[in-house]
Formats: sequence, structure tokens, C-alpha cells
Amino acid sequence: MDLLTRFRENWQQQFRNITPANSALLLAVSGGVDSIVLADLLYQTGFDFVIAHCNFQLRGEESEQDEAFVKSLGEKYKKSVLTERFETAVYAEQNKVSIQVAARELRYTWFAALQAEQAQPCYLLTAHQANDQVETVLMNLGRGTGIEGLTGIPAFVPSKKMIRPLLFAKRTEILAYAQEKGLQWREDASNISDKYSRNYFRHHIIPAFQKVYVQAEENILGTVEHLQEAATLYKQAVDVHKKKLLEYKGEEVHIPVLKLKKTVPLKTVLWEIISEYGFKAAQTDEIIKLTEAENGSYVASSSHQIIKNRAWLIIAPAKTEAAAHVVIEERDTKIPFGIGAIILHQSDDLPKNIPTENNVACIDATLVQFPMLLRKWKQGDYFYPLGMQKKKKVSRFLIDLKLSKTEKENVWVLEMNKKIIWVVGYRIDNRFRLTDATKKMMQFTYRK
Repeated sequence: MDLLTRFRENWQQQFRNITPANSALLLAVSGGVDSIVLADLLYQTGFDFVIAHCNFQLRGEESEQDEAFVKSLGEKYKKSVLTERFETAVYAEQNKVSIQVAARELRYTWFAALQAEQAQPCYLLTAHQANDQVETVLMNLGRGTGIEGLTGIPAFVPSKKMIRPLLFAKRTEILAYAQEKGLQWREDASNISDKYSRNYFRHHIIPAFQKVYVQAEENILGTVEHLQEAATLYKQAVDVHKKKLLEYKGEEVHIPVLKLKKTVPLKTVLWEIISEYGFKAAQTDEIIKLTEAENGSYVASSSHQIIKNRAWLIIAPAKTEAAAHVVIEERDTKIPFGIGAIILHQSDDLPKNIPTENNVACIDATLVQFPMLLRKWKQGDYFYPLGMQKKKKVSRFLIDLKLSKTEKENVWVLEMNKKIIWVVGYRIDNRFRLTDATKKMMQFTYRK
């Protein structure tokens, strides 16, 4: 059966409810053979679609030629072509991510914006094919993953209105179709380089598998199909556990430690919970140990923290305003926050030698009340620096310290009843200092 016939049958089986009559189709075209063949298959099937091309400006003149080539497809197929240029390298540097991650974030953000502009439901079509599926599954296995990672690339993602209608076809079939139809396409020189993980798997790992198991690719694809069905049952079971364990409070997720420890299988269920928040499979054991750790202990991902708070594990965003406000209760002894942790110690006796380091704040315990608030400083904040009787704006205080812009952005304050007690790591407020009349001391120690 030729590729065009199989394409039409596959569409009828998986996406028959999505037609040009009730939906708009946005086709992502890089200029490579996969996306060029997908464009031709859609055209030969009689579908209407709009072409979208991203110019990441990473390969100089080649990137310009890719864009010009894709624009020429609009004339060939009589379709609209939308193009967008991205400062990919700048974005990667500013956001501290790899070029591959930057390109992915940029293109899918743009695609989503284009989809949102349509009056009718708009589906994004990408040209992922069967070999991409094999590579993805093996890479996920190497990184460490759950059952969902072993199911590979989904053909349909309803939440994002994303369709991958070429997953049934192998690279050799796609190439043969392109050659038979006399199609032109662009070769990306970066596909040859082994510095990218996917290319290394494509050029070395998979061929090594095939030396031992000739049908390795077909076997892996068959296993993926079985796992996709098994994953449906698996997800239903996991959802039952999540419903019992998770309590949602604003942007935080609270998990009762005792219930979690009784969960069977603990490691599997915990992984399915934490994987949604940027944690790696290898961190699962760390988080299990967290159930026995002292109050305030935490494990962090790139986007979230899981904090031990008495009888609870709390999953909280690490880079939001919510995460930049930490409430301190009287029983707390270790308080993790954005740039480190604060150790709280209360004493009925004053030590002979009072610490004077900037990372230690010793204050009169009788002058403070709980709860206290630990947060980033903001414009308009003021306090009475130690030794001064007049108030001073925190912004002016930081200028006088000659802090850099980045250092200023990372300054936090300890507050009580809207009074700043301590500019963390720099100076306490004079109103809360120790005096000869002090009977009880409270000590805060900041650790980066």
C-alpha cells in the first residue's frame, strides 16, 4: 500500500472528526523532507492548510535560504505561508537554557499564538515520524522515565490541539515518497552533528541495536503500541491515588506524609506526582527520604520545591511571587526560601559572645510576634538601620552598599506587622536590637 493511501486511512482511523470543514489546520514546515512530504500528502488528500515556518537565525545564510524555500511552497500549493524570525541565541542566554530548548519554547509559543487567532478550532500539525518515536523512547529510557515516557510521542494531544499524522511512517518510506514524487527539500547540516543527543542515538545507538536485533525498530514500535494501551489502565489507577493524596491550595499542592508512606507502590505513585513539576526520576528516592527529614528540609527542581512542613510535603513554585513570600511560624527551625535557608534559634539566655556577622541577626525575642514574613524587598520599603534613629529606604540602603543590579534583585527582608526586622544578610532594624534589658534572644542565621 502506497504512503498516500496509508496516510488517508490513518487519518480516518485517528482524526476523522477533524476536517477542514470544522477546523483550521496549521502545518509546521522546517523545509526538511518530513515536513515537505507531510505538506504534499495533505495537499494530495485535498486538505486546506496554512504553512508556518520558524527562522531561528542560527545557521546564517542557510537559515535565510530555508525561509525562502518554504515561502516558495505557498506558490506551489496555493497556500498561505507565515514566517517568524527569532533571536534564538539571545533567548537561550537570557533564559539560561540550551539552544534546542530555546528553539522549542519559541516555536511552540508562536504556534499557540497563531492557533488562538483563528475563529474556529485550529490544529497544529507536525511531521514527527516513526523513527522519531523510536529515538524518543530510547532517550527517555536513558534519562529515566515513567510509563508515559515509554509510550513515546502521542499522535494526538487534545489539550494543545496538536496532531502528528506521520507517526505510522518510517524515514525510509518518507524519503522514498519524496524521491518518487520529485519533491525538493532542504538538508539541515546540524542533523549530521553528534553533539545533539538525538543525532547520536540516530547515528550510533540504534544501528548498534540493529546489529543484534535486525527488527529492533519494528519491535520497539510494537512495544510502544502495547504500552500506550497499558498506560490508559495505569493512569486510571494513578488518578485514584492522586485523588486520595493531593490537596490543592492555591499554587501549592499538599501531601500528607503518613498517607503517602502507606501508599503502595510508593515509588511509582510518587514519581507520577512529582514528574509534573520538573523533577527527575532520580530524585524520587530523595523525596522519599524527605518524609523522614527535619522540618524545613526540601528538594528542588528547576521550577518547584518540595518542602517538608511537619506532617506534610508541600509542592510549591520556586520562581513565582507566591514562592517569594514565606510565612514563618513559632515552631519553625529551618526556613528554606529562594536563595538559601534561615535557621531560627530561640534562647532564654544571652550568650557571652553575641555574633556580629552580617549573616546572623540577633534580636530581642520579646519584641516580635509570630507569624513573621520572609519576602523579597520592594520599592517603598524602609527600616531603621542598626545604630540609627531615623528611618531609611531599603532602596537607598542598598545603593549605599554599592550592590550590583543582580545582588539587589536577590535581597530579602524579614518582616513582622509590616515592620522590617532584618534586611537578610546585611543589617537588622535598630528597633529590635539587643539591649541591657533584653532577657530572651532570637537568632536568625542565613545560609546560602
